[in-house]
Amino acid sequence: MQQKHVKTSVISLLLACSMLFFASAAEISSLIPIGHTVGIQMSAEGVLVVRLDDVQTESGKVCPARDAGVQEGDLIVAVNGTEIDANDTLQKQIALSAGGPIELTLQNGDSTRTVTVTPCTDAEGSYRIGVLARDGMAGIGTLTYVDPETGEYGSLGHGICDSETGVLLPLADGSLIRSSVTSVQRGKAGEPGSLQGEFEADNTVGTVENNTQNGIFGKLTDTSVYDSLEAVPVATADEIQTGEAEILSNVEGDTVQRYSVQILKIYPEDDEYGRGMMLRVADEALLEQTGGIVQGMSGSPVLQNGKLIGAVTHVLVDDPTCGYAIGIERMLEQMEQ
Repeated sequence: MQQKHVKTSVISLLLACSMLFFASAAEISSLIPIGHTVGIQMSAEGVLVVRLDDVQTESGKVCPARDAGVQEGDLIVAVNGTEIDANDTLQKQIALSAGGPIELTLQNGDSTRTVTVTPCTDAEGSYRIGVLARDGMAGIGTLTYVDPETGEYGSLGHGICDSETGVLLPLADGSLIRSSVTSVQRGKAGEPGSLQGEFEADNTVGTVENNTQNGIFGKLTDTSVYDSLEAVPVATADEIQTGEAEILSNVEGDTVQRYSVQILKIYPEDDEYGRGMMLRVADEALLEQTGGIVQGMSGSPVLQNGKLIGAVTHVLVDDPTCGYAIGIERMLEQMEQ
């Protein structure tokens, strides 16, 4: 299969799903920190409305979807009572309508509603309702940890959501794919950098089973990802201190390296933005190569005093040498909900 070159979207992805696996956080005393990138492919439970667009018709611009009450961030789960899970299916149903009204079943959060939309004909004679929709995503991120007893993992430290609407991608299914980093776009003030990687879609190493505010979770099906690595103790929130720490990141090829960082600030558990701690990259080699924290490093495990304390989540756009991390306890708590 042809290799895919994937560039991650802006690191603010990223959101409440039920999770059915994992031992309770209190029972997990050690985990294997990983720090290697993986390709992430996810399919949505329906078709997410990313944007409402006007359609140019012979009589002027119209947007049938907007007129019917469709909103950006809505998830289209059925057309005329038939479930859909792909944008192609939605477009086919619109075309088959021949301009007649169609019934869309929409979900938004916990609410479900039905609207009737009458497609219009654009300048080329195609039937359209005026929506830009998305049914999945593919990108690159970093594995944070795996439980060696179960093979269950946590990654990213934040959820994956649509970059335009900010809506959490409702997960139908997903997979992790073995990847390597081919190049780095260095970050600079005002322009977050990114890792660029490649992966083969059929070289899967795990599943994605939950997409949540505090990370994605699933099971690693290929134990070679971690069977040569050692577990470390998991830190409690009160053990995390400002000062020296390190992160594990894969910013070149298949190599995971340790890089020194400074923990500048620890946020309270009820921080309104979900921040656990603020980091500054202190490692000259990492600063030279990436400019600091870049997109794709999200999920890099943070260690202090030999314990796993959290995962990198976001970069500060105005200062890529700094970013935020989530505490490991918060990820483990999310796993068991």
